[in-house]
Amino acid sequence: MTSETPDTQPSAWARAPADFARQALAVAEVELRKLRRDPTELFTRSVQPALWLLVFGQVFSRLRAIPTGQMSYLAFMTPGILAQSVLFMAIFYGIVIIWERDLGILHKLLVSPAYRSALVLGRGISAGLRGLAQTVIIYVLALALGIDLRFSPGAVLGVVGAVALGSALFSTFSLVVACLVKTRERFMGIGQVLTMPLFFASNAIYPIALMPRWLRVLSAANPLTYLVDALRALMVQGGHSAFGLAPDFAVLGAVLLALTALAARLYPTVLV
Repeated sequence: MTSETPDTQPSAWARAPADFARQALAVAEVELRKLRRDPTELFTRSVQPALWLLVFGQVFSRLRAIPTGQMSYLAFMTPGILAQSVLFMAIFYGIVIIWERDLGILHKLLVSPAYRSALVLGRGISAGLRGLAQTVIIYVLALALGIDLRFSPGAVLGVVGAVALGSALFSTFSLVVACLVKTRERFMGIGQVLTMPLFFASNAIYPIALMPRWLRVLSAANPLTYLVDALRALMVQGGHSAFGLAPDFAVLGAVLLALTALAARLYPTVLV
């Protein structure tokens, strides 16, 4: 019969949250160090949203073809372009685990005592911080175009939280795709296929009211819709949330948790 010291098991359980947080932050730190060594990725990723704002937005503002109420079309689409930038940057994030598998790094991570979900969440945190850099770029462009933005502390913190959640969500979704396809060529092909349907089946560049019924159903199941909805209410003067900020953040958080659990379960299968 073995005796257990009174604090052995309880202390292990008590340390678990701290260990989980430390492991997730360590993974995020490693990923951010990579970005610090090659920051050009952030600027190359900003070219496409800049073109959307400077070309597409300017042209459609003149056409006045899309009803946006008292808000100018350029102001209406700015939160959508920020969400698009988050999506396009995060959706290809999963290729990193395929590279790490080929280099042998992933084997070392998976044999470590780290929680699988901490490995996944750490990458999500890193993607969230990358998304904040894109936020700064979009804000600068929007100010240059004369868009009236909100700068109250609550609004700015809300935008930061929404962008971080959205970036983490789509990067984790990308990890799930990478775990399933397992090759770089297939992953890049699927990533290209997914981005445009997610973007156009959302309220990023036109109101949900203009969509046909079948597209509204897809939009309601699209996490990008809730990210855009939150950003539009928080970012632009005169913007409002169609669903409510609490439901927007609840949906983003719930989907992120579900994807994190799924990615943690699939993570070891990348090696198979």
